Amino acid sequence: MKILILDAQQIRELQPMTDCIELMADALSALARDEVHQPLRTIVRPPNARGLLGLMPAYRGGERGAFGLKAICVFPDNPSQGKDAHQGAVILFSRETGEMLALMNASEITAIRTAAVSAVATRLLAREDARELAIIGAGVQARTHLVALACVRSIKRARVSARNFEHAERLAREMQPSISFPIEPVETNEAAVRDADLIVTATSSLAPVIKNDWISRGAHINAIGTHAANSREIDSGTMAAARIFVDRRESALNEAGDYLLAAKEGVIGPENLVAEIGELLIGAKPGRLSSTDITLFKSLGLAIEDVACAEYLYGKAQSQSAGTWVEF
Repeated sequence: MKILILDAQQIRELQPMTDCIELMADALSALARDEVHQPLRTIVRPPNARGLLGLMPAYRGGERGAFGLKAICVFPDNPSQGKDAHQGAVILFSRETGEMLALMNASEITAIRTAAVSAVATRLLAREDARELAIIGAGVQARTHLVALACVRSIKRARVSARNFEHAERLAREMQPSISFPIEPVETNEAAVRDADLIVTATSSLAPVIKNDWISRGAHINAIGTHAANSREIDSGTMAAARIFVDRRESALNEAGDYLLAAKEGVIGPENLVAEIGELLIGAKPGRLSSTDITLFKSLGLAIEDVACAEYLYGKAQSQSAGTWVEF
């Protein structure tokens, strides 16, 4: 049989952001309806290794079912070398025979689907009149979030800060030709966040990059950068002040340092995790209750998101005779 191989460029061509946003809404709804089997990710973190290996399997039942696995290395120092911190593959398997169907660039899928999930959360939770965007971080996710959030809100301006100001300037210079609103690099995180309606934290920081007293009432935050129990981007004051939403409750309770470290300090508990995004999508739980709520979506990234993307890409590549097909 032949398997499909898709590189980063082919994935970008086959999966526009607008399509991925709807695909992620569908996948998260399926998760909330218990149509997905998804164990917690397995992390292989050898002593003294420069990075880690994450294994993320999932199975979706129903008409669009498939087995899938993302195997990905996370190397935090990669951006300093001009490389994405995420490196790996998404593998798609037939649910009928178990045969491998496809091998796809995980870094590109992760970049697109993470921002698409944030767009789903933003569409559900941000105020309708949210216009001012702040992004902390200037890497791959900062770029895809500029595109994704513009799909769900009429953004007037984006301010971008980064640990290295030159990186924020480079992002603005590179992305401005494809973005309809001004992108303004700023020197500090506070300058980015003050008066923002929408905030994205997309860093590899171990310590908080925002403070509660910088955040406007009614703002929505997408916290997407950290994924380990010992690291966080959001300070405890913000966690305590916000209505917190997650992609999956089990993952947040086990993996989200933003939640776990604030819980260790005693300022929040499991009851503060209001709902999963999928529960909002199917109408099982409420989202924003007032225009002054601070809402926060803690994204950890789920295997079902990768499997849904892989299944979509496989079907589209088949219909368009795209990608590289090799005997296996």
